[in-house]
Amino acid sequence: MENICAVFNGEFKDISEIKISPLSRAYTFSDSVYEVIPFYNESIIAFDKHIKRLKRSCSSLNIEADIEKSSKEILDLISSSNLQNGYVYYQISRGVDNLRSHMYSDDLEVESFGYVVEHSFESKNLKVLICDDIRWKRCDIKSTSLLGNVMNMNNAKNKKCDEIIMHKNNEITEGGASNVFFVMNKKICTPSLSSNILPGITRELLIKEIKKNGMLFEEGRYPVENLLGAESIWLTSSTKGLAQVNEIIDQENKIELDNEIFKKCERIFKDAFLGGG
Repeated sequence: MENICAVFNGEFKDISEIKISPLSRAYTFSDSVYEVIPFYNESIIAFDKHIKRLKRSCSSLNIEADIEKSSKEILDLISSSNLQNGYVYYQISRGVDNLRSHMYSDDLEVESFGYVVEHSFESKNLKVLICDDIRWKRCDIKSTSLLGNVMNMNNAKNKKCDEIIMHKNNEITEGGASNVFFVMNKKICTPSLSSNILPGITRELLIKEIKKNGMLFEEGRYPVENLLGAESIWLTSSTKGLAQVNEIIDQENKIELDNEIFKKCERIFKDAFLGGG
């Protein structure tokens, strides 16, 4: 992983030169949060919203981070990269313990780490697996504690899938790294936000454009069976944009690729945030 511009505790260097203590609480407890901030044609997408969510995540874990400093580091990573399109991964952890302990000291110094990489914002079709949501109960916090996601996503990978759609007690929650939208009876639907669902920035941006364009839309609680009768399904995230689901494995469904409503959503999102690209 050489030639990737990164920052660690305020020092900018190649990612291969960064050394992190094994007693970092990010390493021992996943006691850390993160953001993924995309930029397209050198323009950052919804920067203020990502920073606001990063601040909320830190506050939820009582991590006293310098968000202004982090914001500047993210901007500096992007400007120094000379990349047209890409994203910054940025992580804030509580710090380094003298010894591993569940109860952290009050005098720990917050630890920060980020890097910037190129990314191509191409429309993709996804093959997905429906699975039980085995994650913890605070998925609304963008924590690095993602083992439930990792287990489900790699189980899906072994079945030649690209993503997952999870459910708790048969109620749709979200994807492994995305939010879920689907069309039912010509209406766009997405699960309402809760402690089981991360408030995705792309989700928020898309909903705003859907409402602005007067399209039929609702947020609610939906059983998995709704996906099997859906006319169109797509997943949203900062790196996926809007990605169509073209197959749910082991299920009979009648997904319509390039559905008219999906194509309109894709078009209005690209026009608003990707310069129509």
